[in-house]
Amino acid sequence: MQLAHGTVVAVVDGEILNLYRNTGTEAEPKLTAMPDVDPSGDNKSAGSRHQSSSANPDGGRLEEDSFAAATAELLNKRALNNKFDHIVVIAAPKTLGELRKHWHKALEAKLAGELAKDLTGHSIADIEAAIAKL
Repeated sequence: MQLAHGTVVAVVDGEILNLYRNTGTEAEPKLTAMPDVDPSGDNKSAGSRHQSSSANPDGGRLEEDSFAAATAELLNKRALNNKFDHIVVIAAPKTLGELRKHWHKALEAKLAGELAKDLTGHSIADIEAAIAKL
């Protein structure tokens, strides 16, 4: 996949959000880390349908779903405020599923690609290589 200049790349799991921007060209992308953001984890409504049980024995899933919902809210606001024209989301598979439930139409319109893979903690080179394979 080629990334247009200025495309935002969000790398997310159930606890971490890293944002990057393509400061290179479409032919030669170069991801540059954006300032750290901390989505509010107070959005407990996202995981309210998940109750502790034998199928879901702890609140970990609830916390991860809440983080995903808060992340989606942050990205939705940025899309609505035209902070980016294109975005690629790379997220752990379960997190990506939860994120999709909360996408605003404005964000969906700017979504250039998705990758269901946990790349948090990986190098920028690893993330660029994964995007190149899309």
